[in-house]
This record gives sequence, C-alpha cells and structure tokens, in this order.
Amino acid sequence: MRALPLEEFEDLVADALDQVPAELMALVDNVVVLVEDRNDEEPTLLGLYEGYALTERSWDLSGQLPDRIMVYREAICDVCETAEQVADEVTITVVHEIAHHFGIDEEKLHQLGWG
Repeated sequence: MRALPLEEFEDLVADALDQVPAELMALVDNVVVLVEDRNDEEPTLLGLYEGYALTERSWDLSGQLPDRIMVYREAICDVCETAEQVADEVTITVVHEIAHHFGIDEEKLHQLGWG
C-alpha cells in the first residue's frame, strides 16, 4: 500500500506504545522511538533497535545518548495491503524492538510470535 502520511503513522506508533503494559514501559530506560522512511542500508527493514540492552548495561554506560528504536514507515507500508494491516505491523514492530531493549533475541521473539 502507499505510505501513510507521517502524522497518521506517528499516531499508530504512539498507539502501539500505549498498548505496551505500563509495568514494562516503566522499565524502559533512556530510549527514544523515532519514525523514519527507510533504513538506508537495509531498505526492507521494518524496525531497528540501536543501543545497549538492559541485560548488557553496566555503570560505565551512564551518561550515554539514549538508545533508539527506529520504525520505518515506507518499509512497513510496503508489506501491508490495508491501513489495518499497517496498524498491526506497527504494533508488532514496536513490541519487537522494545523486546530487544530488554535483551530478548530474534530467535526467542520468533518463538513468541513477535518475529
């Protein structure tokens, strides 16, 4: 489907973040969620977590710039046929990338159905 307007897509990302249980969001530390059109190196990538998972952090990482979760608008719209599918894929992508923040790897995410 054609890419949704940026503002509409950002609203879907905000809605997806609202669906993450409050207990988990309270544990998300020093992370910013951003929307970009595509990843330049991997244009079909739907999302990306850049940073240090909570399981890898130590005292020497204090004062670092925030970790980043990137959600790629055009790439997600490319794999969807309807606005409802886009909303579902945004939620899956956001949860998937937040899981990386908690140290959950790709294999475990696929086993849990968030692949």
